[in-house]
Amino acid sequence: MVYSLFIDDERFPVDDKAIIVRSVEAAIAYVRENGAPRHVSFDNDLGPGKREGWEFARWLIEYDLDLRRLPEDFTFSVHSQNCVRGPYIEGTLNRYLCDRQSDFTD
Repeated sequence: MVYSLFIDDERFPVDDKAIIVRSVEAAIAYVRENGAPRHVSFDNDLGPGKREGWEFARWLIEYDLDLRRLPEDFTFSVHSQNCVRGPYIEGTLNRYLCDRQSDFTD
């Protein structure tokens, strides 16, 4: 199943076909049931006392590590306004995807 995932506790995506999830738990459950998304748009702050978007980014990396479940053309964007965790999500995923791509070409 090819789909885009939008993780945010309040906002709605521009892409009206994106699957909206409001928590890390809902995102993980959706991916486990439907397979890896082709694209994820991340918010970080998902409500007081809730797990954060960066935790889902780390989970996706773990999900992909051994079995290469993310599609080769996987992309992501960060729409979080959090000036610390937004860049953290971006940097973490960019580093992982760069390393992963070099593994594909070796």
